[in-house]
Amino acid sequence: MPSQNIETIRHSLSHIMAQAVKGLYPDIKFGIGPAIDTGFYYDFDNLKISDDDLAQIEKKMVEIIKENIKFTQKDIAKKEAKKIFDRQPYKLELIEELPDETVSTYTSGNFVDLCKGPHVISTKEINPKAFKLQKIAGAYWRGDEKRPMLTRIYGLAFLTEQELQDYLHLLGEAEKRDHRKIGAKLDLFSFHEQAPGMPFFHPKGAVIYQELQNFWQEAQEEFSYDYVLCPSMLEVAVWKQSGHFDHYKDDMYFIDAGENRQFALRPMDCPGAILIYNNSPKSYRDLPLRYAEPGLITRKEKSGQLGGLLRVQQFKQDDAHIFLTEEQIEDEIKSIIKLVDKIYKPFGLEYKAFLSTRPDDYMGDIALWDKAEKELTKILQEVYGKNYGLKEKDGAFYGPKIDYQLKDCLGRTWQCATIQLDFQMPLKFNCQYVDQKGKERTPVMIHRTIMGSFERFMGILIEHYAGAFPTWLSPVQAWVIPVGATHRDYAQKIANGLKVEGIRAEAKTDAETVGKKIREGEMQKIPYLLVVGDKEIKDETISARKRSTDLGSMKQGDFIKKIKKEVSEKA
Repeated sequence: MPSQNIETIRHSLSHIMAQAVKGLYPDIKFGIGPAIDTGFYYDFDNLKISDDDLAQIEKKMVEIIKENIKFTQKDIAKKEAKKIFDRQPYKLELIEELPDETVSTYTSGNFVDLCKGPHVISTKEINPKAFKLQKIAGAYWRGDEKRPMLTRIYGLAFLTEQELQDYLHLLGEAEKRDHRKIGAKLDLFSFHEQAPGMPFFHPKGAVIYQELQNFWQEAQEEFSYDYVLCPSMLEVAVWKQSGHFDHYKDDMYFIDAGENRQFALRPMDCPGAILIYNNSPKSYRDLPLRYAEPGLITRKEKSGQLGGLLRVQQFKQDDAHIFLTEEQIEDEIKSIIKLVDKIYKPFGLEYKAFLSTRPDDYMGDIALWDKAEKELTKILQEVYGKNYGLKEKDGAFYGPKIDYQLKDCLGRTWQCATIQLDFQMPLKFNCQYVDQKGKERTPVMIHRTIMGSFERFMGILIEHYAGAFPTWLSPVQAWVIPVGATHRDYAQKIANGLKVEGIRAEAKTDAETVGKKIREGEMQKIPYLLVVGDKEIKDETISARKRSTDLGSMKQGDFIKKIKKEVSEKA
């Protein structure tokens, strides 16, 4: 009976690929080859190939699959394993580190590998039309940049050929929507070696960025947030006190200020909010205190980890830190959940909540952790019933959290909002408030972002909309296109009138043809193209098009009302 466990099939395919590669390139050295979300990979040393060679490896894999080779597990002594892998330095390293005196191996045909399994019983359980080798990449051995760079071959694998074809179609659509390509095409942003991983937003990109920030700020007004701004660097002693130094020092930038003082660019915003809180005495009457900050964050990333706007070294987080009493936790988190709904709704993105629990490297008292996790579980059950997920050991080092994953139009998920419940950091900084009985108490702290960062959220939206932003977000909302030279003054007059009303409009008065301007407007994803000629001048109207749909003739005032309504409603 064929196996229906796709992870087992993917793991088995990684071994089959290694066997095929060995058959074609006998002198290779083997790294590791696990199953991953959409397929598998295997790392090799002493292998110099290009993407053009993948077809030959894939053909060899199909031949192996059709041979109906069985996978056989065997436990052997370390000493015997070292003999089998005596010419495989990476396998010998793994064997040496194993705690037991026996190791598990799997044999398939003439290929033997270290492996705990499981695998398919026989290669006949694998559909040879439901996998495909995808690409080649470089990968440091065990993720350590000081170790050798190996050649990694990625493969895709599914249960059926149709699933594979559907996923390949999805990859094709994702390639078309790559925010880096669209960003360059629409002149939104760029990256430069003089500031690696730090985006430069061009005028049009800056409009989108500012609109997102404005929307974030406006959405919080009904929830009584106060706005703060904190320095971008603090003394290292602060980061040691907060615990960030121990957990993030390898990802931080440090500055020697002389006089035995060392500073660090902030990798997180929370210590700044705490210093503001501690600047003056607080009473229970002051709580909850909500400090929102579009905080500039700088984190050291390896060059291979950077990815356009989705993974950068410097970004602005839509942060907030809330100080409150234990009795206020439930109401406050439910209020934040309402704010999440308010901010996500206009973008048409599906989203789901997850409970992220205590990580292995947690800070503080485990009893407080248990208390916080219990509180978040209760709230999630009340708000979402059973419709939330669980991320074991994925909490922040100072507290459990509710994380939100967004799903875009291609079905891809993105981690964005987070609501972190923290009993630990207020203790470390000796935060206090005076309760109703005049007694000093320690507040609870909630760390909260919703978009995550404006940079990353903008990258997600570029791909979600394929650059065709809703009108309220579009850098340019309307082009006014004259039919001929005699209509240019009228086109400019219309554009100026729109600008006065706060509409981002441009008159396209260059000498190109109307048809070419319309095509260019569509390529630039301009929401509205307004064409004016003799008839429009005579009738004092415009001829409007939206996203290639002809809206007909209308008065300028009517168009202004229409677009303003669309913008105000975030339609």
